[in-house]
Amino acid sequence: MASTSDIRKGLCIRYNHDIYKIVEFLHVKPGKGPAFVRTKLKSVTNGKVIDNTFSAGHKIEDIRVETQSFQYLYQDPEGYHFMNTDTYEQIRLQESVLDAPGLLKEGEIVKIQINTEDDSPLSVDMPQYVVLEVTATEPGLKGNTATNATKPATVETGAEVNVPLFINEGDKIRIDTEKGAYHERMKE
Repeated sequence: MASTSDIRKGLCIRYNHDIYKIVEFLHVKPGKGPAFVRTKLKSVTNGKVIDNTFSAGHKIEDIRVETQSFQYLYQDPEGYHFMNTDTYEQIRLQESVLDAPGLLKEGEIVKIQINTEDDSPLSVDMPQYVVLEVTATEPGLKGNTATNATKPATVETGAEVNVPLFINEGDKIRIDTEKGAYHERMKE
């Protein structure tokens, strides 16, 4: 058992007969009344995100998890396939477990949290940034670097990201996986 002081991003807890991963949290100490923790919880079984508030000192049931490195192999109608980099054992995950499946590139190394009670995968932690090549976008024009205007671009995984106007097809860009947003253009 843990308490609200142990709440942190990525912690897996049992709540309302389901397992949730804490996506966001905020400790609030109002001027009047007791402190509380406002959280966003993502269900690891169906991907649904809920808001919840825990009063200070509330006991929560945390889940013992083990984090292992896996390499993303491919996607098919059955799901997303990963291989453990130590044991070479393969697992298949549904899209609801992944935070940003559109940014997964074959060969990418991710961290998967596994429930130690029943060896079931709970969540996938992608690297903070991924580098992907732009495969389709409108051509950039000279002088389009002074404004913050953006345009849609499709990257090699098929995901669509808004990029600055100076980005062209063939450019490699770094994408923030948490926000799913353009971060910077990579130098050649």
